[in-house]
Amino acid sequence: MTTPTRDPTVDPWAKLRRATPARIGLGHAGPGQPTGALLAFQAAHAAARDAVLTRPDFEGLTQRLAALGPVRRIASQAADRATYLKRPDLGRCLSDASAADLAGEATGADLLILVGDGLSGAAIERQALPVLTALIPRLPGWRLAPLLLAEGARVALGDAAAAILDPTLVLMLIGERPGLSSPDSLGAYLTWRPRPGTVDAARNCISNIHGAGLTPEAAAQRLAWLLSEARVRKLTGVGLKDGAPLLTAPDGSP
Repeated sequence: MTTPTRDPTVDPWAKLRRATPARIGLGHAGPGQPTGALLAFQAAHAAARDAVLTRPDFEGLTQRLAALGPVRRIASQAADRATYLKRPDLGRCLSDASAADLAGEATGADLLILVGDGLSGAAIERQALPVLTALIPRLPGWRLAPLLLAEGARVALGDAAAAILDPTLVLMLIGERPGLSSPDSLGAYLTWRPRPGTVDAARNCISNIHGAGLTPEAAAQRLAWLLSEARVRKLTGVGLKDGAPLLTAPDGSP
């Protein structure tokens, strides 16, 4: 019986690599990786580090988000990026100045939306505006609180803001921990009447919102469905499963 031979000019991994951003079938150069694969890995690692360590352009973001409505700047008790990374607890608490500033706002909105830097400033710079531009037209009749743009934010910073503003629902859009193929991934966390101490099981999360993952349009549709169901059922978290239908336009058309 003859053993079939493989054409050395055909890369058997090429088709699989086109279907995934995962690093597969890289080959080798002696005991190490090929130079191209090694350089690509180093570039991806640098992009992930930059996403974590670089402060977003909050001033530019404020101007762009203002096209959707009033925007207020707030900050956590993490005074700088190094403190933020070392002290997650401070990222969950409003600074004294921000708490005092919010105390004068009207309360009782249907929805409070926060955009927080989290662990990827690149995520909110690239994804927040497209997600909100697609989401807000899907919420006709909802009373929205002023949008809060939060620096040094963890997810639970929305709970601290909710304790002051008393909205029915809180939506936090926040930069996710970057991976080596997604330094700009956005997460969306939805919570019914949160307060400090709210546990993660009480939240719904949509993650992996970026160009090569879940599109802003698809994320907006899923969020609109979850928001509407949360208001009807008066809950979020493990009791609210994502049953959003296939993607539709804001006017309901396919």
